Amino acid sequence: MKQLLGMTLTSSVLLAGPITPGDWQRLPDIPDKLGLAGAFAGVSNGALVVAGGANFPDKMPWEGGVKQWHDTVWALDKPDGAWREAGKLPRTLGYGVSATTPEGVVCVGGSDLQRHHSEAFRLSLKEGTPVAETLPSLPIALANSCGALVGTTLYVVGGNERPGEQECVNRGFVLNLGHKAAVWKEIEPLPGKGRFLSVAAAHEDALFIAGGTTLHAGADGKMNRVYLKETWSYRPGRGWQRHADMRHPAVAAPSPAPVLNGSLLVLSGDDGSHWGFQPPSGHPGFPGAIQGYDFATDTWSNTGQLPAGRAVLPCVEWRQRIVIINGEQRPGVRSPQVWTLSTDRH
Repeated sequence: MKQLLGMTLTSSVLLAGPITPGDWQRLPDIPDKLGLAGAFAGVSNGALVVAGGANFPDKMPWEGGVKQWHDTVWALDKPDGAWREAGKLPRTLGYGVSATTPEGVVCVGGSDLQRHHSEAFRLSLKEGTPVAETLPSLPIALANSCGALVGTTLYVVGGNERPGEQECVNRGFVLNLGHKAAVWKEIEPLPGKGRFLSVAAAHEDALFIAGGTTLHAGADGKMNRVYLKETWSYRPGRGWQRHADMRHPAVAAPSPAPVLNGSLLVLSGDDGSHWGFQPPSGHPGFPGAIQGYDFATDTWSNTGQLPAGRAVLPCVEWRQRIVIINGEQRPGVRSPQVWTLSTDRH
C-alpha cells in the first residue's frame, strides 16, 4: 500500500528486473546553472519544494574557490511545469536533514559559511509563498546528518558538530511531530564510531541507516575519511540492530532513501574508489550503481544503474515518483539536473 506523505512508500510495485538508466526521466533543471549540493527538499501543498544548498560560483575548490550557501526556495507545481522562485529561507543554509510531512517540509540543522546550526523549522507553501514555522531546536548543532520520518517520529542521526571534518558523532535524536509540545529526545548512540553523510530510510516501524563515512587520524595527524558499508536499524524499545553490509561503501547517497517492494534503494553516492584523485579536475565522477537491500532476506544486491552518479543530495517521493535533485557529479562540481523514476514499473 502507499502511505501518506512523510511515511515510507511500500507499494506493490514490482522492481521488474534491474533499474536501467533508461528508466529514469528528467524533470526541468533547477534554475541555477551550477546546481546545488546539500539542499533541503520535500513536498508542500502538492508542489515539489527545494531550498538552500551550496555551490562554488566563482572558482572550483582546487582553484581556491569559496563555497557559497544559498537561501532561495524553488517550487515546481507539476512535473511538466517550470520551476519558480517562491521566496527565501530565514538564512542561507544547507547540508541538513529534510523530510516531508502532511503539513510541509521539516528542515533540521545544517550549516552555512560560518558554522553549523541546531535550529529546526517546517517549510510550507501558503498561497504559493514559503512560510517557515519554528520547531524545537536540536540539543546540539549538526550538519551532514541523516534522518527519516517513521510514522510521526523524525529521526536525526550522526553528523558533524563543527565545520572542517575534524570530528563526527554517533548520537541520535527523535522528535515526535504528532505532539505539539514535543521536544527532541536522545536515543541510544549508534554503535561504533561516529559517522556522517550516511543514508537513512524508514521501513514499517524502524529507522534504517546505511553507509556514510567516519574519520581516522593518519600518521601525519590529519583526519582521513573511512568509507563505511555498515547497515543498522533502530526500533524503540529494541535499540540498534546490525544487518548485512552493503556490497560497497556509499557516502552521501540521496536521503531519505526510497523503499520499493520490500527493498531499500541506495542510489549512487561516493564509494571512495576515487578519493583523493589527482588532478581533481580530471575526477571521473561518482559511480551510478544502485544497491538494493532486501528486508526479508537481509541481503544486498546490485539493483541497477542511474544515468549519472550523484552524491550530497536529497531524495523526495512526489506524485508516484522518486525524485533526486542536483547534487555533486564529482567533488566540487554540482549539477542542476533533476532525475525521476516512476514507482509504477509493472
